[in-house]
Amino acid sequence: MRKNVCMPIYLLTIPIYSIAQQSMNKRDKPNVLFICIDDLRQELGCYGSMVKTPNLDKLADEGSLFFHHYVQVPTSGASRASMLTGRLPRKERDLSNEACKINISGKEESEQPETMFHHLRRNGYYTVGIGKISHYADGFLYGYTQLKSECLELPHSWNEMLFDAGKWETGWNAFFGYADGSNRQSRNLQVFPYECAEVPDEGYPDGLTANLAQKKLRELSDRQGPFCLAVGFFKPHLPFTAPQKYWNLYKESEIPLSPVPQIPEGTHKFALHNSNEFNGYLLGDEKASLNKSISESYARRLRHAYFACISYVDAQVGKILDELERLGEKDNTIVIVWGDHGWHLGDQRVWGKHTLMDVSLRSTLIVRAPSACKAVKNYRIVSAVDIYPTLMELCNLSIPEGMDGHSFVELLENPNQSLWSDAAYSYFNNGISVRVPNYRLTRYWHKGECVTELYNYRLKGMEKKNIFSTEKKAIVDELIDVLERKYNFFHKAKP
Repeated sequence: MRKNVCMPIYLLTIPIYSIAQQSMNKRDKPNVLFICIDDLRQELGCYGSMVKTPNLDKLADEGSLFFHHYVQVPTSGASRASMLTGRLPRKERDLSNEACKINISGKEESEQPETMFHHLRRNGYYTVGIGKISHYADGFLYGYTQLKSECLELPHSWNEMLFDAGKWETGWNAFFGYADGSNRQSRNLQVFPYECAEVPDEGYPDGLTANLAQKKLRELSDRQGPFCLAVGFFKPHLPFTAPQKYWNLYKESEIPLSPVPQIPEGTHKFALHNSNEFNGYLLGDEKASLNKSISESYARRLRHAYFACISYVDAQVGKILDELERLGEKDNTIVIVWGDHGWHLGDQRVWGKHTLMDVSLRSTLIVRAPSACKAVKNYRIVSAVDIYPTLMELCNLSIPEGMDGHSFVELLENPNQSLWSDAAYSYFNNGISVRVPNYRLTRYWHKGECVTELYNYRLKGMEKKNIFSTEKKAIVDELIDVLERKYNFFHKAKP
């Protein structure tokens, strides 16, 4: 039995280049390209946004675009841990960014939970990770200011775990990096939350990641047997840094402001926060606070920066998708693009994630599968925990026991499938929330009391008023019953 030991993973020196025109003959299972994008809310052209994302829009036109995909935890590490294992949070540690480190890193290979990449690897897939797939920026366990270690966060998931840190030298430095090679840590937080620089795509880390992914695809295309390539991009996570040409795609004066810039009526302030992560960039023009909105000019500048970052990462995704097609692998490769959670971007006066509001939990999900129909705009409610079983079904593999997620393969073919349950559960801040087609019901336990919030989406697209005390009792009782079905998954979610 292979133990979890800390050992280096080396870049294989496989000869590259050979256009895989006969790839489908080489493999009896589809390949997998899984792309994680950090802090990507549904702010793409295909979702109706003004943001210029031609590559992701094209992918959405060839597959299923999910408008109601929700993550289980609104923070990166815990959200990814839940998605990777297909499991809802069960303990407080499952809400931590260290969830994978705690639950997986120190375990024997035979122990549960098993990530979806581990399951693919055990079933004959050659698995390669590049960048931020779980919590740690390059997949290895070490602190922000430490030297890179050789201890893998997901030790049984990868045949290779790769990253090109470039002039930033380590994954965490690159994650918080600026164009001159410095980073948030080395500058003692004396940094701006945004930056544009006259540099090529490789002048920021995500450009290096795209180049490495293209190179690795060429190598994988020459291999016998199916492969899984997982690629994690940093942007649009803070700091909002992108090459100048992507900023030039927008006129700042035309950037729309948040449609819901104020705290919703009847919302408890402990359900929101004062944007401490954002305020940690100490050279920011203004500080964000629940007590007062930032100025409209600064809000537009920040939204401009976020939009530029999305266009930048869209271009990097496009390079990988183009390479996949050039190699002849497109028609035998499942492509999934996933955002690990949403981002408020000034909504409800918050600049960040870390809430149980809809905008923090709803994120991008696009699935293009060779076996599924094309160009589906899907309005069914799905969860990040559903991705694991869905991918296994698409790969014709068994679905491990003990999962809370369910395969939505049938929704790829028939979005109106009648047996699907439209309910997504999320957890954070000592609370539990459920999203159903017209409502979100959330319960918090605060200072020994149960506090409930209810939002109606039939009237407006986002939360503006807590209607728990005024909604019809029959509706409230039904929603509480739906919520209580998942109380047992989180020990603090009981009064």
